[in-house]
Amino acid sequence: MITSDPASYWVRIHLPTGLPGGLRVVEKSNWAGHGAMFSRAVYPAIRGHNDFDFDRTGVYVLWESPNDAGALPRVYIGEADPLRPRLDQHMAQKDFWTSGVAFSAKDYSLNKAHVRHLESLLIQRAKDLKRCRLENGNTPRPPSLSSADKTLADAYLRDMMLCLPVLGIDFFESSPAKSPEFETLYVESSGVRAQGHEDASGFVVRGGSQVRKTETATIHRYMSTLRQELKGQGLLRDAGKVYEFSGDYTFSSPSTAAGVVLGRAANGRTIWKDARGRTLKELQEQRLSE
Repeated sequence: MITSDPASYWVRIHLPTGLPGGLRVVEKSNWAGHGAMFSRAVYPAIRGHNDFDFDRTGVYVLWESPNDAGALPRVYIGEADPLRPRLDQHMAQKDFWTSGVAFSAKDYSLNKAHVRHLESLLIQRAKDLKRCRLENGNTPRPPSLSSADKTLADAYLRDMMLCLPVLGIDFFESSPAKSPEFETLYVESSGVRAQGHEDASGFVVRGGSQVRKTETATIHRYMSTLRQELKGQGLLRDAGKVYEFSGDYTFSSPSTAAGVVLGRAANGRTIWKDARGRTLKELQEQRLSE
């Protein structure tokens, strides 16, 4: 199981080319690993850069950048020993991806079995969370590792998972439990009832929340697309007159969450209310004044 460390830590992002859209080398405190984030456009120019050695063993993630259509991003997860020939191959044969990130170990501590283990866990987690459309055809079985090697690989993965959200990569992030500082909020409208809460990463709609089946003509296209994606992923299940969330799901904003629930455009700051009828907007303003 992949968990998050509640202790403070730092993540350093170095731009060796001096360009925000160029190579970004990622390091974390107390970690022998490091990563390289890049766009497809710059990969040919940075694949031989001295600040990240693409000729090492590693694991990588390729994805298409978010768009306004509301579709879940397409993602491919892989491992290689070494990284460069495999990524070169994906440049030639996989057209969908626009961004990528690769991770290796600065001390050469990762071997082929370690990265196969990392790949297997990442693919399974992405499948379970359903926050993307996986391009991988299957989930490879993790290799047999000694307890020492498994401990090393799992520890590497925990640190890697702490870096990914900082880079804006949320495919592997589960919806967090409600923090005491945020109230439980509700929507009761159009024959459905849903509940959720704010979170630092967005707005979480709780499992079991109801979703209106029909859509109005004014619904934003990206919301309609996202509703279809969530149904296709099994996150919205048919419950007769309504759909229901099969589990918690984090949206980018309270308005997107409300729009998906109600099948129409909605202002999430005024639609979501606590048990006393106070809107999210009022609660946010109250916290600010305090």
